[in-house]
Amino acid sequence: MGRKTPDNLKLLSLSTAEQGCSLAIVNGLSLVYEEFRATRLTHSSRLLKMIGDMLENRVGLSLYDIDGFVAASGPGSFTGLRIGLSVIKGLSYAMDKPVAGVSSLDGIAFRFACSSIPVCAMMDAKRNEVYCSIYRFSEGCLISKTLEAVVDPKEAVAMTKGEPTLFAGSGAKAYQDIIEKQAIRPVFTQGLSDHASAAALVQSLYLKDDYFPISRASLVPIYIRKPDAELPIKNPGY
Repeated sequence: MGRKTPDNLKLLSLSTAEQGCSLAIVNGLSLVYEEFRATRLTHSSRLLKMIGDMLENRVGLSLYDIDGFVAASGPGSFTGLRIGLSVIKGLSYAMDKPVAGVSSLDGIAFRFACSSIPVCAMMDAKRNEVYCSIYRFSEGCLISKTLEAVVDPKEAVAMTKGEPTLFAGSGAKAYQDIIEKQAIRPVFTQGLSDHASAAALVQSLYLKDDYFPISRASLVPIYIRKPDAELPIKNPGY
């Protein structure tokens, strides 16, 4: 496929970075449809059925109408990321269309791209840690972003350097009490969901000079932290 500009791309975007699933269809710079299902996905077949239902019954499109695929590539749930990426890569292979991976944290932060204060996107990484990055926007455009890290909540607050900051994501919700004690004039997002938005992934993707810079085979989960099976085990003393 020759290069297309954002105003003539139809993209199917997906995030399974945490429990639940965010799906979106974006046509150019317009959001056609987005939904979030707060259910635990344990098999790719369920995800394919959700995608099929969205295309056929919600937006009246087929996979042949899609110009490319986008997926949250991490950080996040090890199982969720593997399932989501395998489905998106499979669709990309089947339709011979390009695919892109976007940071899960971008899917949180870009929901608040109009924020006049820094945005700390935080995902609950369990074990009293969060995946996080600090974003700065100006009139909806990204100005800067810190390196993504997995740290304890207090370290995440320290990354804001004492500035009033908007805290967003499941990590902000899980550790709100710590943030309120450590941060200076913290602001928290309102609403019932803290997930990475599939539509926001596309918003981040459009900032790149090349929307699809890597091959399908190169699209792999970015965990930041090793899976439990790879973490060193402390000597139990026997």
